[in-house]
Amino acid sequence: MAYSPCPNDTFVFHAWAHGLVPGAPALDVTFADIDVTNGMAERGELDVLKVSYAVLPHVLDEYALLPCGGALGHGVGPLMLTREPGVDLAGRTVAVPGERSTAYLLFRLWAADAVPGGVGEVVVMPFHEIMPAVRDGRVDAGLVIHEARFTYQRYGLHRLADMGEHWESTTGLPIPLGAIIAKRSLGADTLALLAASARASVRMAWDDPEASRPYVRAHAQEMDRAVADQHIGLYVNEFIASCPRSS
Repeated sequence: MAYSPCPNDTFVFHAWAHGLVPGAPALDVTFADIDVTNGMAERGELDVLKVSYAVLPHVLDEYALLPCGGALGHGVGPLMLTREPGVDLAGRTVAVPGERSTAYLLFRLWAADAVPGGVGEVVVMPFHEIMPAVRDGRVDAGLVIHEARFTYQRYGLHRLADMGEHWESTTGLPIPLGAIIAKRSLGADTLALLAASARASVRMAWDDPEASRPYVRAHAQEMDRAVADQHIGLYVNEFIASCPRSS
């Protein structure tokens, strides 16, 4: 299985990855940026992956969407950041965390309304490199995800727009960010077991939040405990699909 080292993923999958979920298949975990896992899915490289919802149309022939463990919600959208407030992005260079990412799809939908002249060059880079690139003037703006929502002020950056606000105002739906997928060739029984294992891992994380803390801190790009807690609180929510908090 491959998922990101971000706090929401390590929190959700801690119990499963450490063999604490009774009856769950053992995991051999690869940590990778979302753009990398999207590519893995398109090449059919692993059995189970956390990917962008935007990549689903390209992989559903080979992979099935699992009903638990993904990331959706309200107020969880990617942000467009700039060094100065109110920048016109027409013809400007924008860094994004992958052209198959949900963030990029939301950005395109927003830009169609907000930047009628169209942006200039779009540069793909790992999400943790985007804010330094904007701060240092290597790009004019950056599309950020994950814990950057809580830390961009530390880089002296300004929020130009929230892609999620645009999505929610135009659709009325929660923002679909990350999906858990598994190979259809594993068979219906194994897919059901994987879904049940993800569900159990989420519930164990909710029941004992402190148990995953060392795992979360060991892999987070942002090591500040308060930021990690904010990240988990925002993304591990009631929209984690088929995983109600009440037993």
